Amino acid sequence: MHPETGPVNDVAERLQATFGAAPPTAVVLGSGLGGLVRSLKDARRAPYAEVGLPASTVAGHASEVVRGRLGTAEIVALAGRVHLYEGRDPAEVVRYVRALHRWGVQRLVVTNSVGGITPGMVPGTLVVVTDHVNFQGRNPLYGPAYGTRFPDMSTAYDPGMRAVLHAAAAAAGVPVKEGVLAAMLGPSYETPAEIRMLGKLGVDVVGMSTVPEVIAAAEVGLRCAVLSLVSNLAAGISQHALSHEEVTAAANEAGGRMVSLLSEAIVRFEGRGQ
Repeated sequence: MHPETGPVNDVAERLQATFGAAPPTAVVLGSGLGGLVRSLKDARRAPYAEVGLPASTVAGHASEVVRGRLGTAEIVALAGRVHLYEGRDPAEVVRYVRALHRWGVQRLVVTNSVGGITPGMVPGTLVVVTDHVNFQGRNPLYGPAYGTRFPDMSTAYDPGMRAVLHAAAAAAGVPVKEGVLAAMLGPSYETPAEIRMLGKLGVDVVGMSTVPEVIAAAEVGLRCAVLSLVSNLAAGISQHALSHEEVTAAANEAGGRMVSLLSEAIVRFEGRGQ
């Protein structure tokens, strides 16, 4: 038995006991993006500790599960995540993904805050991620196989879900771009030399999360899409020192647009079976 089988099953059972049957869609909220939770109607909450998930130590991550309605759709939102740079084992980082799948969630939308690299990726830009480059030096599938031993990553960023995000953005009047995400281990921000390297490799945005979760979703066959918010220009492009406060402030400013887009998208996911 995989070492995570027991913990994952425990989380799924606690989610079932706390919230009942799983809604079709789960949304994970990155740094400063917890404002979506305030838009949920008839919200029910549980701290991560109550459902067996590890709590984040990072500002802007509330570490609670919230079930409610976004527009006309029932969803579950995870306000915050743990990161590899917090000293967490990769299996802990992706435990929520495996547990959501075990609970019965059909699709996962992951949000995060990222640094912009290529022209046009300025603070406030929303980006539908198309692919990634993993520079974290860790893979959550290392060790015994939990799901598929060798998952195909070519459609890990689900094309159908991405199309719905674009259609929803157009309907909501919210501009979006597409881009490739690089995942770095952190917690130090990237150096200007690293950013120049990433740009030459075709990377558009950079962050310190999300890629482990996408890999884990592919492993278990959970459909996944990623919506990033550019919260700052990356090192060497920005004219000032980078800070987590800047990330949180940009996320708060763009929160309304992200809520509008996701509200439209989630209704479309369910209406079209995406």
